[in-house]
Amino acid sequence: MAKILLNGAKGRMGMAIAACAKECGAEIAAACDAGDEPEKFIDQCDVVIDFSFRDATAPLAKLCAKHKKPLVIGTTGHTQQQREEILACTKSIPIVWAGNYSLGVNLLNYLTGIAAAILDKSFDVEIVEMHHRHKKDAPSGTAEKLIDIVLNKRGLNRDALQFGRVGQTGERPENQIGVHALRGGSVVGDHSVIFAADGERVELTHKAEDRKIFARGAIKAAEWVMGKAPSLYGMEDVLGLK
Repeated sequence: MAKILLNGAKGRMGMAIAACAKECGAEIAAACDAGDEPEKFIDQCDVVIDFSFRDATAPLAKLCAKHKKPLVIGTTGHTQQQREEILACTKSIPIVWAGNYSLGVNLLNYLTGIAAAILDKSFDVEIVEMHHRHKKDAPSGTAEKLIDIVLNKRGLNRDALQFGRVGQTGERPENQIGVHALRGGSVVGDHSVIFAADGERVELTHKAEDRKIFARGAIKAAEWVMGKAPSLYGMEDVLGLK
């Protein structure tokens, strides 16, 4: 049974992970949140799961590297400097870092890569995501992953991105990737990738209805990453999609 240090235990995802732990065959050995000191509990766990706030992740990753504890990161919205600090820790420990831990979303990622590679530039791409009114960052981590997949498959950089549209925007440029973040109500998480050409449209969509799907995936990742070599991993690795 994996003994987990859960950081961000009082958040929506933290509570969902705590609720799912026993049914997934895991144990929350320590639950930390803002104001707590994870270092006091780090030796009690086999692996750490972080669903806290972006400013807390890098210090936690450094703590895990110091104590040689594998880390699963579900927190999003990090700055480039924070990302670099976290990635530096993969030289010492294995880290699973994903914007979304559901099986369905990771299949969406996989299928988006196939579609973006097969459908040529005559298919315009729009990425749309919707979350509850309390979400603090936009686009979501899942949307950012979808963006990266499309840009990579199309050979484009982030200059191709158009975040929303307003006013006299003119005709849509050929290689533009539209990105739209919707917020409202209690939506757990909806993501769509739309490939639109003259006369036809392909839409890939995933809708999350319960945070348990993410919690189960995060626990699965925590169990998988124990004993792995120091490196950066994604849910594609955990699920064998690569």
